[in-house]
Amino acid sequence: MITILCGGSRGDVQPYLALAIELKRMGKEVRIAVTRSYEEFVRSYGIDFFSIDVDFESLNVDKNMIREAQQADNPLKLFFSFQKMKKYGVHMVEHYYAACEGSEAIVYHPGMAIGYYAAEKTGIPSILATPFPLNKTKEQTSVILYGKVPSNLWVNLFSYSILQNMLWMASDASLKPFWKEKFGRLPTDYGCPFERHTDLRHPAIVSCSNFIFPRPTDWNKNIHQNGYWFLEEQDEYIPPMELVDFLNNGEKPIYIGFGSMVIGENSEKKSKIILEGLAMTGKRAIISGFGNLQNIPDTIYKIDNIPHSWLFSKVSAVCHHGGAGTSAAGFEAGVPSMIFPFALDQFAWAQRAYDLGVGSKPMPIKKLTSEKFAESIRYAMKGKIISIAKELAKNIATENGAKDCAKIILASVGAKNG
Repeated sequence: MITILCGGSRGDVQPYLALAIELKRMGKEVRIAVTRSYEEFVRSYGIDFFSIDVDFESLNVDKNMIREAQQADNPLKLFFSFQKMKKYGVHMVEHYYAACEGSEAIVYHPGMAIGYYAAEKTGIPSILATPFPLNKTKEQTSVILYGKVPSNLWVNLFSYSILQNMLWMASDASLKPFWKEKFGRLPTDYGCPFERHTDLRHPAIVSCSNFIFPRPTDWNKNIHQNGYWFLEEQDEYIPPMELVDFLNNGEKPIYIGFGSMVIGENSEKKSKIILEGLAMTGKRAIISGFGNLQNIPDTIYKIDNIPHSWLFSKVSAVCHHGGAGTSAAGFEAGVPSMIFPFALDQFAWAQRAYDLGVGSKPMPIKKLTSEKFAESIRYAMKGKIISIAKELAKNIATENGAKDCAKIILASVGAKNG
């Protein structure tokens, strides 16, 4: 049994589910360990599930603290958010360790470094599975500083140290007290493990297209980047007839959605900016989220949730906050991107879309105005942007990241120790 440790939102879990499906197709038993709210979702794909029965909701974590972490727009703010939340993680790490017991290999998200140490303790392979490039390179800036600082050899290396230490800090705060209590002392090699994945039994795999960020040439040969881990929708989405009619009766609309990043008063302010900007351009739009919008014109269709894989290929552009998964879905769909980042790596995906010529100029959400939103629409709708976006999608379609990385995982299980 191969166990995959992951967490976060549904969009964070999907790539790991795609890996699990490929492993199962290859005849391997596999299970996903994640918080209990995803059990129905994971099992609907025929994948075994290990329930992490504690989460932020059951532990009564202050939602304002979670929001602070989600919307931290620089590493220092994120550090202070982690400091406030670290005591809660101790309760979760015990459950993740239990998920590792009895496995023949552990695949772990970098936020669950317990996977590495649990694998070392039992002498089984550990596979670092990261949703973005994480290992150090001189060739490009990490996603935590990409687009914010000029790229050079020393800045690039330093930016990966910042990224790795942030992720390690999230694990270390809860892992250290757990390990001391369970085993009496820390492992002799205790520390950030991300650069230790250098052999066949301990590879690293990355969910990222080489047409977005090319694989660095100075990575060791056991770090594999073969494309995005896209999840194939299990059932064909059946849209409401009102949505079908909206799509068929006029030019292709723009998709606009910021997930859980806009709520309350913030939602009202942002929706006003977006509605005014759309009016300036006369563009149609499908808007997801933003609460209960009132008095919207018939050029706008409001919907709560909809599969990106179904919708994005049917719109003229995608406008969002810049989550790694949403950005990947936009690139895959072959349409221009308009990304207005709130925090963390969202700035990197906004900048990368612009650098690749498939998106509007990056604009932090807190600086967005109606005029700037309209200007972003006009930029994204240029013929050259549309053409490059289509070509990028064709290139991404040549990759099969989930299948290729599943093969790497299987090879690690078969590799001999030492």
